[in-house]
Amino acid sequence: MAPLIAVYPGTFDPITLGHEDVVRRATQLFGRVIVAVAAGHHKKTMFPLEERIAMVREAVAPYGHVEVESFAGLLRDFVVARGARAMVRGLRAVTDFDYEFQLAGMNRTLMPDVETVFLTPGDKYQFISSTFVREIAQLGGEVDKFVSPAVHQRLMTKVGR
Repeated sequence: MAPLIAVYPGTFDPITLGHEDVVRRATQLFGRVIVAVAAGHHKKTMFPLEERIAMVREAVAPYGHVEVESFAGLLRDFVVARGARAMVRGLRAVTDFDYEFQLAGMNRTLMPDVETVFLTPGDKYQFISSTFVREIAQLGGEVDKFVSPAVHQRLMTKVGR
């Protein structure tokens, strides 16, 4: 039987320790996990797509059955083309739930054969968001507790420190 494939989509601008924790948890449930890095057509990103892909690849390198790909356009097309049966979404707090619940409903309509699986990061990562990390870094604050050393170095270079 083929391994169960899950897609974990996001912009990952940048990938945080919370994202990494969700990937680790997903690898315990699925035979193959594809981290799908969004081109970000709807957002202005700090890091270009190629650099976000590189950061994600570095972060997930310890996991043998995790792949990293980019996508543009409808996530539905990407998920279906890869034969995925699940989509992983990280939930940090109740504020995430409303949006994610609506998104899961839309995705169920678009992909009836694909289940959305919500995973929560560990307690120490539940408050971390890429948006907060970018803002803190741009304002000169310390973000080394929220991202891997490699991502931290890229962030510091990006903000000129």
